[in-house]
Amino acid sequence: MKGQYDVIIIGSGIIGLSSGYYLSRSGKKVLVLDRSEFGSGSSGACDDMILLQSKKAGVTLELAMESLELYRGLGDELGCDLGFKQMGGMILIENQRDLAVMQEFVEQQQACGLNVDIVGRSEMRRRQPNINDKFIASTYSADDGQVDPLMVMKGFIAAGKELGMEVSYQEGVIGIDRDGRGDWKVTTALGVTVRAENLVIAAGAWSGKIGELLDIDIPVQPKKGQLLITEKIPPVGETNLWTASYVVTKLKPELAEQEEPDPVKKELGLGFSFTRTVDGNYLIGSTREHVGFDKRATFEAVEALSNQVVDIIPLMKHVHIIRHIAGFRPEVKDGRIILGEWPGMEGLFVATGHEGDGIAMAPITGKLVDDYVCRRELPKKVAELNPQRVLV
Repeated sequence: MKGQYDVIIIGSGIIGLSSGYYLSRSGKKVLVLDRSEFGSGSSGACDDMILLQSKKAGVTLELAMESLELYRGLGDELGCDLGFKQMGGMILIENQRDLAVMQEFVEQQQACGLNVDIVGRSEMRRRQPNINDKFIASTYSADDGQVDPLMVMKGFIAAGKELGMEVSYQEGVIGIDRDGRGDWKVTTALGVTVRAENLVIAAGAWSGKIGELLDIDIPVQPKKGQLLITEKIPPVGETNLWTASYVVTKLKPELAEQEEPDPVKKELGLGFSFTRTVDGNYLIGSTREHVGFDKRATFEAVEALSNQVVDIIPLMKHVHIIRHIAGFRPEVKDGRIILGEWPGMEGLFVATGHEGDGIAMAPITGKLVDDYVCRRELPKKVAELNPQRVLV
């Protein structure tokens, strides 16, 4: 690392690397710092979805759709295979209460331009013949896609480095200050000091800890998610799958108490996701746990996730689980990302709080960070994501 840069980015997950790539493409001299190794954070312990159906109509859904369009050409732009594909997705609906909530939700998404519909039992079972008979309907969108997060990160690194971007691992940040010229001065645990006119905090669930170095409160908390990974098997139905119960309780929190009487499942925040990787393994998720930075994978989660997938897709009882992983979603209480320049601190930008949408939102977030730093005109809708709203 050399001493002076245009932009220093703290965090080398998929959001930090996307930001670094787009800034480098704009001619900025960029340094990306990370306290650990490649893929050791949340971006290396998550599912692979560009899931549009879970997004509320409004700025988040609109940006997710823009991000999907960026993904369509991103592999060619970066010059590598990102594992991008579109199997489509279905959110399974179990009862009339959830159906009524999801019908209203889908209508709002359709009005926002999303290609999604509610389909009846016959169409649902045609696409997913192996699911439990208890489901009465589902949503369906052909547009839901996926990528391999590690391949995307490698693509950003390789293309960014060709443009001059530097990435330095094992460089935990221990100090941030302004120097006499007004540049940001960043000191790492290895005793290295680097400077830049602009600083971007893209450290995911750890962004709040970086904020503490600046005496600012970035209100992001870790939400642990545990996933199971199966052996390679033939396709199970045509699409990836989720269940409506988690979406419904997010939309109507007052239903949460009714939704899950089992105390273990409730503590785990159990939700259902079932996605096929490019290699033929399935990712089975997921928990949503508020346990601080405790990253341990637990037997309770293995048992709950295994029982859940067998209940929903009975034939899965014959499939072997080969890995169990855990990572942290960066959660913001109002459910929207924090994106923009920090009020009163010129040249300090924050891009965090994506919760489970980091993979889906990576390209558009990086592009918007580039627009912010380069002082370009921004779409009015992103004002909803400005850090000003969290200063209370």
